[in-house]
Amino acid sequence: MDIAAWQARLTAFAEARDWPQFHNPKNLATALSVESAELLEIFQWLTPEQADSVMASDKAGHVRDEVADVAIYLLYFLARTGIDLEAVLEDKMSRNEHREWKFRD
Repeated sequence: MDIAAWQARLTAFAEARDWPQFHNPKNLATALSVESAELLEIFQWLTPEQADSVMASDKAGHVRDEVADVAIYLLYFLARTGIDLEAVLEDKMSRNEHREWKFRD
């Protein structure tokens, strides 16, 4: 996946519609949260077994659409804020790998 190409495409899409005036970090983070909540809503009242089989159901297309929306807003947020996805993933995973994990009692 060429992240920079996707970010350029998303930026061009927004600019063609004169949307950057609304796309500050707060608004994009809000939109990302809303799209994440729409993904969560699909699973809201499902049992664990139903959730495990959702991609084999008639809801699979809806799940894919919401995942795409989350990815779009995340990539565009990164482009607008100058955050390097690979760098922040590497940093966070490195810290996680060296952290002691315990379940809470």
